[in-house]
Amino acid sequence: MKVILSNQCLSLTGMLERGLGYHLVHRKNGFFARRDSKGFVPPDGHWRFIVLCAELAQNRLYITDIRVSRDEVKNALTEAHHFIASQNLRLSVYTARDIINLKTTFGL
Repeated sequence: MKVILSNQCLSLTGMLERGLGYHLVHRKNGFFARRDSKGFVPPDGHWRFIVLCAELAQNRLYITDIRVSRDEVKNALTEAHHFIASQNLRLSVYTARDIINLKTTFGL
């Protein structure tokens, strides 16, 4: 998942919420989500991290948008046992707005 920062935010790395098992890292071409190599990752941790970033993008203070591939969304939903939602993905890339709509539509 790629995270697009707002103009007011030069960098945003590290854990956004304790216990999800994911954090943000900076690479040459932007900021990306990364699974923690050590420690516990709950089954729904990936999905909750994607939703957290999408919700932060709604405020547009630090994050303006996210880009998540269909495969990553499908894997996150499957890990979280949201099988019906994972089988109904139609877009090739999901934005923050798409993730919020998906969450609302399937009551996740």
